[in-house]
Amino acid sequence: MKRKQLLFIAGDVAAVSLANILAIFLRFDFNWSVVATAKHPSLELLLIDLVLTPTVFLASGLYQGYWKYAGLNDLVRLLRAVVFRTIALVMIFYMFDLNGLSRAIVIMNTVLLLLLTGAIRLGPRFRFEILASRKRNLGSNTLIIGAGDTGESLLRELRKTGQTEFNPVGFVDDDRDKLGVKIHGVPVIGSRATLEELIEEYRVREVICAIPAASKDVMREILDICRRGGARFKTVPTAGELERGAARIGQIRAVSLEDLLGREVINMDQVVLRRSLRGRRVLVTGAAGSIGRELARQIAAYEPQTLLLLDRNENNLFYLEAEMREAYPLQDLHIVVGDMLDRCLVEGVFRSVRPEVVFHAAAYKHVPLMEQHPIEAIKNNVLATRQLAELSAAHNVERFIYISTDKAVQPTSIMGATKQLGERLTRSIEPGSSRFMAVRFGNVLGSDGSVIPTFKKQIVAGGPVTVTHPEVTRFFMTIPEAVQLVLMAGAMGEGSELFLLQMGQPVRIVDLATNMIELSGLKPGEDIKIVFTGLRPGEKLHEDLRNEGEKALPTTNEKIMVLTGVEPLTADDWRAVDALELSTRAGSLEESLATLRQLVPDYRPTPGFAMSGVTTPRNIVDITSKRPIDAQG
Repeated sequence: MKRKQLLFIAGDVAAVSLANILAIFLRFDFNWSVVATAKHPSLELLLIDLVLTPTVFLASGLYQGYWKYAGLNDLVRLLRAVVFRTIALVMIFYMFDLNGLSRAIVIMNTVLLLLLTGAIRLGPRFRFEILASRKRNLGSNTLIIGAGDTGESLLRELRKTGQTEFNPVGFVDDDRDKLGVKIHGVPVIGSRATLEELIEEYRVREVICAIPAASKDVMREILDICRRGGARFKTVPTAGELERGAARIGQIRAVSLEDLLGREVINMDQVVLRRSLRGRRVLVTGAAGSIGRELARQIAAYEPQTLLLLDRNENNLFYLEAEMREAYPLQDLHIVVGDMLDRCLVEGVFRSVRPEVVFHAAAYKHVPLMEQHPIEAIKNNVLATRQLAELSAAHNVERFIYISTDKAVQPTSIMGATKQLGERLTRSIEPGSSRFMAVRFGNVLGSDGSVIPTFKKQIVAGGPVTVTHPEVTRFFMTIPEAVQLVLMAGAMGEGSELFLLQMGQPVRIVDLATNMIELSGLKPGEDIKIVFTGLRPGEKLHEDLRNEGEKALPTTNEKIMVLTGVEPLTADDWRAVDALELSTRAGSLEESLATLRQLVPDYRPTPGFAMSGVTTPRNIVDITSKRPIDAQG
């Protein structure tokens, strides 16, 4: 046995001896003469107990515990073992007809044994707590927001791991009944309404939000208070991260932009999702992109029979494959590097793997770049989509889910126009036994090439941070949340629906830039300048979520709506699509754009649109001085 186990056994033998001796002396009021002359089986009791107690403790697993982290469960196990030992002790006396056993001595013996053996086991915990407490006192005074289960678990985790960075001085909770209550010795000292005063009074330097489901409004409010009070604001993982097992409560991280713009949803019907994906053969196109990668991760968690990931970006596919094989080693994973326009390749995939569910995320998405390359946008966003949808119908795919964008609404760009046409295409294909549907949503935070990574690079470089216009707004959603809802929409769709994800309120991009600078510990306008560069060709000041004539109806999920009033393609439209394909493959730009305008009547190109070549940069203005500066920033 290990040395520590032997030490505990030796300690228990000493505790048994002491408990028996003290019980006898207590029984006879510490009168030695009475103890010496009284007739009672003290020697037999001690000898039996010295063998019995360690044996029962060993059988109960008390010598396998790691008592540095002893808790309530360990004390319950100890109590149970002592009770079993006492019952066995009484039974042995009666079985062997040993007379004179005093019930008072047995009861006192049991209580004393429990106290002594408990003290032996809690000793390492007390020692650890005392040392950890001394170290914590050297850390920053910390407030924990939320005195619920998560706050209690966080405090316990901090103490268990002996972190010295944080010294919890109090909880903050809006529940008035908790005011003054102590959790593991740390009191609830106020509510969020008094947070600013508490930061000053207790000289707080760290504030940790222990509410995984905290709304973006709550997070913004706390961040503003922390800024004014000079405290750093941190948080625990979101409810979505905890639900997916991507993090644990004890992990503390800095507040991110995602926390300020929306926390992840977790109220998905897991039964419906699992039923729609488990044991299925699933194809994800555009798998190397931000949405495609997250689709791969979340789909794999539902145990599909086969997961097929297709993209022409072989570099990102390489890293995604390595990640997926490490996270899901038993998953039947197929990686295909190829172009969606390669009909032989795509048809070969359908013949060999026979996908049952298709998530079509492949598309060109960068608005200004597609304004310079409209033919390529039409090829990738329209022709490849049509080809994939027709092959899916021909091979009896169960479900086809098309990923769309709010830029498809009253489009002013080639990208938006092609995505609107893609929505109508997928909902107008002769389905056979297949179910076709589209899901429309706005920007996702942190996607490849979006403003978030761009702002991060600009801040690291010392600025300036470039924003197109002081009033420009966009709808935002986190990537995990968007993908969760896409999966849910795909599972609940009956066919021919155009789903719209609930995006909340639009966000000003300049506020986004300001928040990012401040979250980096810098001051906008002083440490990092913000400059306005002007809207680029194809860009709008504000995005919309619905076209005129479209009506959003609720579904069983409050985050998902279904749009009505979306017209499918007519026979004349299909002939126009055929003409668009011919002119695009022939490289006829003017003819292709004319046909695209015919198919998307509400497409209004911006004045800065150029059919070829790069557009001229607009005037750039410094946000702090309003002075025009050169285009290089």
